[in-house]
Amino acid sequence: MDKPRAPRLPLAPRAAYNALGQQNVNIFFDCDYTLIAWDGRLRPGVRELFKALKDDGHTLYVWSGVGIRWYEVRKHGLEQYVTDCFHKPISDFKRRMVAAGLSPWPDLIIDDYPEIVSALGGVRVKPYVYERPNDREMFKLYHVLSTLCAAGSLPADFPEPCCCTDEA
Repeated sequence: MDKPRAPRLPLAPRAAYNALGQQNVNIFFDCDYTLIAWDGRLRPGVRELFKALKDDGHTLYVWSGVGIRWYEVRKHGLEQYVTDCFHKPISDFKRRMVAAGLSPWPDLIIDDYPEIVSALGGVRVKPYVYERPNDREMFKLYHVLSTLCAAGSLPADFPEPCCCTDEA
């Protein structure tokens, strides 16, 4: 029996469009195990992904359940791409974001934690716990995000919005 597909992910209706007709969106990236490994090493492809998304006109944010992560953003030379850093709620996501006065609101969440992606919409990536030089998640993620932003939602025949694979 096939497992049920995740619902299509519509983007916020307020999103602007760039010259290519893609929606310009606020993309919030988790830090630990999404962008960096347990030892602080940057995941392969993050710089290239951030540059491409910024060049496409999107606004990038980094947030973390352990606090504001400007140190890691600067350590890895990502500050030219990241507009701001925030403390990410780790439960009761929407209520805590409202209570904290989070602005802007995320259009898409990129995270290794499935619950926040399910609650707020976005793409789940395979956790990057240990250094894996052949990790390709960020390269695959650009294709998923480009498709999503160009269409305003993922087409019905697009694979489930998760870049996770069993590949090392």
